[in-house]
Amino acid sequence: MNFIGSPELVVALALKGSLSFNPIAEELIADDGAKFKLNPPPPLAYDIPKNGFERVKNVYVAPADNPASIEVLIKKDSDRLQKLDPFPKWNVKNFVSLPILAKVKGKCTTDHISPAGAWLMYRGHLDKISDNLLLGALNAFSAEVGTGKNILNGKTESFPHIARNYKEKSIYWLIIGDQNYGEGSSREHAAMSPRYLGCAAVIAKSFARIHETNLKKQGILALTFENPDDYDKILEDDRIDIVGLEEFQHEKPLRCYLRHINGTTEAMNLNHSYNGSQIKWFHEGSALNVLRSNQNQ
Repeated sequence: MNFIGSPELVVALALKGSLSFNPIAEELIADDGAKFKLNPPPPLAYDIPKNGFERVKNVYVAPADNPASIEVLIKKDSDRLQKLDPFPKWNVKNFVSLPILAKVKGKCTTDHISPAGAWLMYRGHLDKISDNLLLGALNAFSAEVGTGKNILNGKTESFPHIARNYKEKSIYWLIIGDQNYGEGSSREHAAMSPRYLGCAAVIAKSFARIHETNLKKQGILALTFENPDDYDKILEDDRIDIVGLEEFQHEKPLRCYLRHINGTTEAMNLNHSYNGSQIKWFHEGSALNVLRSNQNQ
């Protein structure tokens, strides 16, 4: 309510307990049964400009008929703003031999995935803010927070550092989540940063609804274990294949293979909640890519 009404009006509605309450014309009832009206705030409250608000015109700029003709100027050395380039389309191949960037344990909110605080100054710069990826996540393998094993050198490093290393080598990777992965605030950077750094899929026991949709919008596969106990089968050095993507359909599970370091393989089914439109988001690389494509038709 504080986004669509003044603090005084919101308090009045809260006291009445009704959104239809008119504090100018209607009365409230005290605990002793007495009826009373609320006094309106003074016309010149301390936080209101003495001479009123300036009336401005022509501040709205309509979208250009030809958006491609518009150049957005950003300082080359800016660490607050960055042009967002389109994410690449799906390459029409199954995901094979994906390393596990992180297998998180327990509660993993969007603030664990993409911490806020001082990081929010970079929310207009995807590369900068991606340096906070999973810094609050608890590693199920080591019980450490924000760090994991880099399969390329065997060292323990921060999750964003490892993700960047994989990206440099053109290696897609995935995240394994626990129950209700991505709960909390609906910040989109918790989905955009993994996508930017090369995340192909998040496999979890269950998802928070909004975060699941945000992952889909960014072109990341959001999948759940058909058998939640399969979470326990995943080991730190495993490589994971996700197959059947060429037949990706609504209500049809995908097949997954765990390839253990000892040479053994385990198979499991992965469920999803994608509808036809959302599958197109995956194929095209993101929901924004689909909107752009539709606009150009």
